[in-house]
Amino acid sequence: MSRHPTLDAELIAWWECEAERLAALAASTRWGWMRRRYERQAALARARAQVSRVREEARRGGAAEAGGDAGTA
Repeated sequence: MSRHPTLDAELIAWWECEAERLAALAASTRWGWMRRRYERQAALARARAQVSRVREEARRGGAAEAGGDAGTA
């Protein structure tokens, strides 16, 4: 298996960073409507990171199961 990070692994890091950036913007804004928008965008970024996290875990779990079953077949 390759040691290069998968796209999902890179997306997890990117979306988490983006969520933190948006949360910081939300905390520093003066207007409530802008704060709420940044908070919604941060929540969406976290949700997108979670989707990639689930796919990455499925990939790792599936690879481990496939590797373990190969010797018994």
